[in-house]
Amino acid sequence: MHDLNYELKQLCARNRDGSFATQVNRERILTLIANQLREMGFVNMHVQSLKPRHVEALVQRWLAEGLSAGTLKNRMAALRWWAEKIGKPNVVAKSNDVYGIPDRRYVTNVSKARELTSGDLAQVTDPYTRMSLRLQATFGLRRAESLKIRPGCADRGDTLVLEDSWAKGGRARAIPIRNDEQRRVLDEVKKFAGRGSLIPADRTYVQQLRRFEYQCDRAGIDRVHGHRHQYAQERYRELTGWAAPAAGGPRSKQLTREQKRVDREARLIISIELGHEREQVTAIYCGR
Repeated sequence: MHDLNYELKQLCARNRDGSFATQVNRERILTLIANQLREMGFVNMHVQSLKPRHVEALVQRWLAEGLSAGTLKNRMAALRWWAEKIGKPNVVAKSNDVYGIPDRRYVTNVSKARELTSGDLAQVTDPYTRMSLRLQATFGLRRAESLKIRPGCADRGDTLVLEDSWAKGGRARAIPIRNDEQRRVLDEVKKFAGRGSLIPADRTYVQQLRRFEYQCDRAGIDRVHGHRHQYAQERYRELTGWAAPAAGGPRSKQLTREQKRVDREARLIISIELGHEREQVTAIYCGR
């Protein structure tokens, strides 16, 4: 392991800011950054070596790669965290505008939905990962939630209740169990997990998360977050009676006054079920 990779790993180990998922994602991003810095000729770097020229070189590379605004902002957040922990916060500008990073686009009207198929599941050899994927697709769960959930505790008859310790930001929520398919999947997952979660007893959350990622990569299941997009778009159709804009349905400006009222009510419901607090966020999943 190269010096910078090792030292960043140690820096992450000493500073456990945020949730487990946040910590894992941050370490993954910093590992990528260390590798890219070395590829660009910045050799023999140490954790204290970070300078503005390194940040600028990274940003120029990322912009040239055409990465999304969301990905760029996540990587900049990791860089700022690194700079702060080594006592050099001014190495990274406070505003992303300085680097020409565009604002996150909430409305694209391009569907990112991904349907989980039986063929996908057949390629997954780890039964815990298979069950987590099924819950993601059926209830629109985040990846971390689908691992941490204890199905036997979450099942309240007509709702699936996520406890705060399982959910992003510690925001507990209830998702309605609306159809036979959801009930069937939940019952099968409950039977598999028993009283526990979808993290094996001999593994930590981080270990199972890495296994999950490996299994999905091996099975060719990319864009796992697309299962939440699929859930949101199906829910939108169910609540409104027409397809979401991202799925080919009418755009907001084409709706009547009454349809706009139905649209807003549906988006508020979907936002809550997905674990968000803002109606605006549904534009990412459903378009506008």
